Amino acid sequence: MADTVDDLRDEIRLAVGRHERLESTAFTKEALAAICEAVGYEPETNGRPSKPQMRAGILWTIGVADENDPADAQRPFRKAELESIATALRDG
Repeated sequence: MADTVDDLRDEIRLAVGRHERLESTAFTKEALAAICEAVGYEPETNGRPSKPQMRAGILWTIGVADENDPADAQRPFRKAELESIATALRDG
């Protein structure tokens, strides 16, 4: 049986030291910041970057996206992206 989106999100949360969620939710800014740190992405901003900037940076760092463009990451991660992030964290 394939992992669900919720299973993948929880696996990623646990891999970066966050807690599983009882309800289905996208990542918080804090969780995205932890994922950025885990994959080695350091946003070039003063203060906390936006969610799209962190999502784009994560995907770019793990090789899913060709460029680090927040305009391409306005929505939560899709299942295939979550699978790639989970794999990167497992292989990390």
